[in-house]
Amino acid sequence: MKAAVFHKPGFPLTIEEIGISKPGPREVLVRTVAVGMCHSDLHIVDGMLPYPGPLVLGHEAAGVVEAVGSDVRTVKPGDHVVTCLSVYCGHCPHCLTGHMALCESPETQRGRDEAPRLTYVQKPMMQFVNLSSYAEQMLVHEHALVAIRKDMPLDRAALIGCAVTTGAGAVINTAKVRPGETVAVIGCGGIGLSAINGAALAGAGRIIAIDMVPAKLELARQFGATDVIDAREGDVVQQVLEMTRGGVQYSFECIGLKQTAEQAFAMLARGGSATLVGVIKPGVKLELDPYAMLGERRIQGSRMGSNRFPVDIPVLVDFYLQGRLKLDQMISQRIRLEQINEGFDQLRRGELARSVIVFDQ
Repeated sequence: MKAAVFHKPGFPLTIEEIGISKPGPREVLVRTVAVGMCHSDLHIVDGMLPYPGPLVLGHEAAGVVEAVGSDVRTVKPGDHVVTCLSVYCGHCPHCLTGHMALCESPETQRGRDEAPRLTYVQKPMMQFVNLSSYAEQMLVHEHALVAIRKDMPLDRAALIGCAVTTGAGAVINTAKVRPGETVAVIGCGGIGLSAINGAALAGAGRIIAIDMVPAKLELARQFGATDVIDAREGDVVQQVLEMTRGGVQYSFECIGLKQTAEQAFAMLARGGSATLVGVIKPGVKLELDPYAMLGERRIQGSRMGSNRFPVDIPVLVDFYLQGRLKLDQMISQRIRLEQINEGFDQLRRGELARSVIVFDQ
């Protein structure tokens, strides 16, 4: 099958033929229809997160089931599905206590004594976060996807697999924002816009969007922001403190930078909670005022929006079809797999909310 192959940081991905195995007992073969381009992939392409090549990246996808293994019970050929990188086993302590996004069980992957799911020049190829979506097909564990209703457009459904689940989930599942509460979101890319949309769905009383790109701030208003702050104009923290008369109850850092993570904590009111959603470079240390902790301010992380994706994703699909979840506005452009390097260039410049790769059907 055709795939975009990453070889090493600083070099463009190449479109090549790679091999894919047949489904094992608990595995599903999916024909990829659409895949979103996410900053997490860009971090690897640019060397911020070290991964060895050759590798097929991509993790925000939707497609159609082509074949299933003998023990698969959750989907069948012809089903439309959304994938999710936080594959779960279903019976470890994390899964049994409702924290499926934290599952680390190796049983959802093939063992060392088994044939690999993917091969490159007849040699085993590591699968990226259980998916490797920048390819015409995906071979995944059945707990790495969920079936959705067939009237949902798959190019928009793909975004739910990462950006929406991560952003909206951080608000609804991780932070548990309640109606009437105040929220600030730093960064209005795909995940930040989803956090804003999630805050609106949760009934937040005031939603402050923060970014340096005016077009993204305008887009944030469409997603539910009640106020916007241009980060180029003055002290962001001071502006939030003044606007809210003491700080927000919840802040969400959706970029992955030391400075903005520290700002997210500094703009909290007493009892407030800062949630770090963006991926910060490994080894970076944050500097926080410990005295502020005495006001019961908290800082926490969120992995994939603390999702329970077999439940969450169908609900988000319903929200989109009801007009409550904004996905059309998030897609800045649709491109072909052969244009993937151009898509990464635009992602680096921060010009777009989301590019979506659409495969020929």
